[in-house]
Amino acid sequence: MRILHTMLRVTDLQKSISFYTELMGMRLLRRKDYPEGKFTLAFLGYGDESDTTVLELTHNWDTSSYELGTAYGHIAIEVDDVYAACDSIKTRGGQVVREAGPMKGGTSILAFVKDPDGYMIELLDPKRLD
Repeated sequence: MRILHTMLRVTDLQKSISFYTELMGMRLLRRKDYPEGKFTLAFLGYGDESDTTVLELTHNWDTSSYELGTAYGHIAIEVDDVYAACDSIKTRGGQVVREAGPMKGGTSILAFVKDPDGYMIELLDPKRLD
């Protein structure tokens, strides 16, 4: 068994695709419209779906907003340099909501950013110990 993908519902598909490709460095792997169901699916990731977990963005054409709820936490992404990633994301218009630095009560370097729909993304250093 393996995890195939994580799905997020988004309100502006193109804005979300731009965020994940331009700011987070993912590739758009595939996209398909489903006119009968009035939705579009877009799959993005850092590698092929055949061997890596990817992100599925679902855009329901008739929905303009979602409640994120209190159960959702975040998506974690490993980056080579958390400080540099935050600087790059901010420079390109992204929202860093927790600046890069050590984890509270720990030593691992992390940061948090928000995507266009408000989903939290944790950036983690590859040398994390916690």
